[in-house]
Amino acid sequence: MNKVRLIFKSVTEIVGSDDVGLLILVDEQQQRQLTIPCDRNMLNQFSLRVQKVPITNMMLPEVLWQVIRSQTTLRFEILINDLIEGQYRAVLYNVETLEPILIRISDAMLLAYVSDIPVYIYEKLMKKQSVKYVHNAQGMSIPVNTLTDEMLRKALNKAIEDEHYELASLLRDEMKRRNLLDI
Repeated sequence: MNKVRLIFKSVTEIVGSDDVGLLILVDEQQQRQLTIPCDRNMLNQFSLRVQKVPITNMMLPEVLWQVIRSQTTLRFEILINDLIEGQYRAVLYNVETLEPILIRISDAMLLAYVSDIPVYIYEKLMKKQSVKYVHNAQGMSIPVNTLTDEMLRKALNKAIEDEHYELASLLRDEMKRRNLLDI
C-alpha cells in the first residue's frame, strides 16, 4: 500500500473551544493538509516547543528519545493507518523488524516533532481525509469524522444554538453512523 510522508506545519486553537486544538500536517509538496484534533494538554506541549520557550530541564519525550538514541541504533517510523470512531490510529514501528506499537495520534506527533521520526499516512486515507492546503489561510475545514464523540456532541449543541441547521444535520448524521443517538 502506498504511503504519503507528512510534515508538521503548525498547531492552532479551535475558535470557540477552550479544550481542543488542531495539529496541522501537510504532504511534502504542501498541496494537501491533514488536521488532527488534540486536547488542551497536547496543545500546550506543542506550543512550548514551537515557540521555543526556554525550559531549564528536558521534558519527558526529549529525555526518552535521548536515551533511545544514545543506547540503540534502532530506526523508527510512524504510520497513520486508520480512522476509528473519530480517532486516527497511529503505529510506531521499528523499520527493520516492522514490530508495531500502537500509540495515541497526538503522542505520536509530539514524538515525531522532538525526534524527527518520519510520519506517513496511507495514500488512500490521505486522499479521503485531507483538504487542499492554503498557506496563511484564515480558517480551515476538518472532516467531521475526525471529531471525538464528545466533540461531536458539543459541536451539535453549538450548531443548534447558533441555528446552523445544515451543520447540525451533518453532525447528527455522523453521530447516527457511530450509533451515538437513540433513534
